[in-house]
Amino acid sequence: MRLAADTLVPMRALLVVNPKATATTERARDVLAHALASETKLDVVHTTARGHAMQLARQAAADGLDLVVALGGDGTVNEVVNGLLTNGPGPGVPALAVVPGGSTNVFARALGLPESPVEATGDLLEALRINRRRTLGLALADDRWFTFCAGLGLDAAVVRRTDRRRAKGRKATPTLFVTEALREFFLSAERKTPPLTLTREGAEPEQLGLALVCNTAPWTYLGGRPVLPCPEASFDTGLDVFGLRRLRTATTLRHLRQILSLEPKVRGKHLLALHDVDAFTISAQTPLPFQLDGDDLGERTSVTFRAVPRALDVLV
Repeated sequence: MRLAADTLVPMRALLVVNPKATATTERARDVLAHALASETKLDVVHTTARGHAMQLARQAAADGLDLVVALGGDGTVNEVVNGLLTNGPGPGVPALAVVPGGSTNVFARALGLPESPVEATGDLLEALRINRRRTLGLALADDRWFTFCAGLGLDAAVVRRTDRRRAKGRKATPTLFVTEALREFFLSAERKTPPLTLTREGAEPEQLGLALVCNTAPWTYLGGRPVLPCPEASFDTGLDVFGLRRLRTATTLRHLRQILSLEPKVRGKHLLALHDVDAFTISAQTPLPFQLDGDDLGERTSVTFRAVPRALDVLV
């Protein structure tokens, strides 16, 4: 039975816990599990490997559960979303709820959820009791769903660099991200010849050195500071793109200052700024790093992006 404030039948829910997520603690897990068990018929499963959360959410949808709660970071949320939407949006898809447990938690913060897992649990219980939900527009990169951001090339290479440093024991901090971004930009990035081509219906192809794809704002956070390359991006509109035609140092630094401003005014003659776009393709002649929602997904030479309105119900 679907969510209903006056139902007498317990809602069937699954709590997916990523025990390796940066900020996921036993206390947060136990508080959340106990609270949810008082309101739902709950199963709790810990993920054991990459892709496990996707499998669990896919099975939850196949079993007709009402709700899947993700406790973890943005990677866990992305896997759960992809599992829930294996067969696409529809009335039988379980609702999603998120309790932040990662280092950045962009998706949860974009929804206005508290950063504290305990406070977010309190908000989730209230949302359950009054059936407070929001239907979000999401996006596809080829056949993979994403919630807030995607990229091919430079930004994905920075994600890869950062992940490798974290795998060696470095803590996920804004300083680490900035350091790896500077190293990639000055030591590895192709800055003379733009490696990317963006094509869309009704427009001339665009040659780009950098292309950030946003489904909401912000694109990410540096600690408490939002990074806003696409300040108008929203779950209620199509996709936005922040593209730089040139990666000259002065040009890039000027736009970096713009997107870190608390009141961003992103503009410039070498900037491509697209808002509320239904579909487009970004391609390259050689394979480049590819990321979705901050997760390194290998390398691609071409990715087609498509906005999907009203794709998923989320308790908020």
